[in-house]
Amino acid sequence: MSRLLPVNGREMCKILEMLGFQKVHQVGSHMRYVHPDGRKTVVPVHGNEDLSIGLLKEILKQSRISREMYGELRKKV
Repeated sequence: MSRLLPVNGREMCKILEMLGFQKVHQVGSHMRYVHPDGRKTVVPVHGNEDLSIGLLKEILKQSRISREMYGELRKKV
């Protein structure tokens, strides 16, 4: 299992958008994303601050993104 490298909220939003997620709502710094197949998640964007590893794992779990796919997309952001 590969080590998860952190990203900030903006980068995570770009990764989700690459996978077809659409931003449907925003309250303050929290952006809600939904995929056409029903997957959904919320990403906090607090400036340039990296997401914690626990939060990153939860976002990947909710959006059903594998660690391998995340690693590949992270390189493109």
